[in-house]
Amino acid sequence: MPSLFDGASARIEAALAHIEISDDIAQQLAQPDTALKVSVPLRHDDGAMKLYPGYRVRYDTTLGPAKGGIRFHPDVNADEVSTLAFWMTMKCAVLGLPFGGGKGGIAIDPKQLSPAELERLSRAYIDKVADFIGPDSDIPAPDVNTNPRVMGWMMDQYRIINRAEVRDVITGKPVEMGGSAGRTTATGDGAFHTLTTLMKRWEREPDGTTVAVQGFGNAGARFARLCAEAGYTVVAVSDSGGGIYNADGLDLDAIAKAKETDGSVSAADGQTLSNDEIVELEVDILAPAALENVITADNADRVRAGVIVEIANGPVASEADRTLEDNGVQVVPDILANAGGVTVSYFEWVQNRQAWYWAADTVAERLQSRMVEATEAVAERAETLEVGYRTAAYVIALEKLEAAAKARGTSAFFRTDNG
Repeated sequence: MPSLFDGASARIEAALAHIEISDDIAQQLAQPDTALKVSVPLRHDDGAMKLYPGYRVRYDTTLGPAKGGIRFHPDVNADEVSTLAFWMTMKCAVLGLPFGGGKGGIAIDPKQLSPAELERLSRAYIDKVADFIGPDSDIPAPDVNTNPRVMGWMMDQYRIINRAEVRDVITGKPVEMGGSAGRTTATGDGAFHTLTTLMKRWEREPDGTTVAVQGFGNAGARFARLCAEAGYTVVAVSDSGGGIYNADGLDLDAIAKAKETDGSVSAADGQTLSNDEIVELEVDILAPAALENVITADNADRVRAGVIVEIANGPVASEADRTLEDNGVQVVPDILANAGGVTVSYFEWVQNRQAWYWAADTVAERLQSRMVEATEAVAERAETLEVGYRTAAYVIALEKLEAAAKARGTSAFFRTDNG
């Protein structure tokens, strides 16, 4: 299997069949602008000191300061973080946000840490990257296994280092610390707005439409609940501990309670199944909402969903694209479907800088407007070019990056040989 970044770059190649970009942008997108690797020290509760690999990458800042989450996961590595920062570059461009792409993380399993250890780890990470981030250069946010509390600790540590209140350095914070209303649910909300917009274009109704959600974390659980409330039949959900299935529809309240009390949705009543099995269910809509490369060349031919909504970053590997396309599976790409989180992070950054905070309904209305507008643009471009939604989204992103580069002057402007 190619590296995660090689796979991500392949999507640009598909888009380049439909758009020409300057050598300037091509070179900029070939590699990260800046990458930082650090060793994050953690004093454990038993007194032991251990060092964990930490990363922060600014991939491209053509459209503005870098924006992107920080994840805590054992599999975090330089290739993953660079790829996630690349995707963030594309995502911000598709949504028309004034940001470039960034990402960070620590290679550690936070589920093995006490609350005190988690706080020390969060603050130690900021100690290492404080000179690398900033409200006008690189603005972190939550990601896998990080949450508003972690972001609050990180912002507070940045405050201690700088001896000043700098709320716009981190987004996804608790509302009480300058966070935005609606940020916690934004990724799931955004994915649902995208699906709703496309369902109208397809002239399809929620009633009788089956949904499976692989990954019942913050975003996946929110998306599942919104689907159920809208009349979809949510037949399966899963988390790292396994999944649960009911052809007649799941009781999501009971599942959420089982996850809270027993640690996994598989503890709820219903037919249990694995994460591999949920990906291969015969459903109308499959929403992978966990980690990368859930659908690969090995299992793409066994996917029986009609539509895949990528709520996670990179759940479909690039080598699976052709198989899914040949089998008639429509893929709603991550750089569109999961952009709700970074969109409300943008709203939070704006509110912090203005010291003027919006009501929850204002945030919700503005998020819906952004997601609908971006989804309509991608769908219309897909129809015009006769391509899939992913390629259409990349074409739009590249156009916006190219326009910003031309405004500064590309090689075509500065050439002196008139050739």
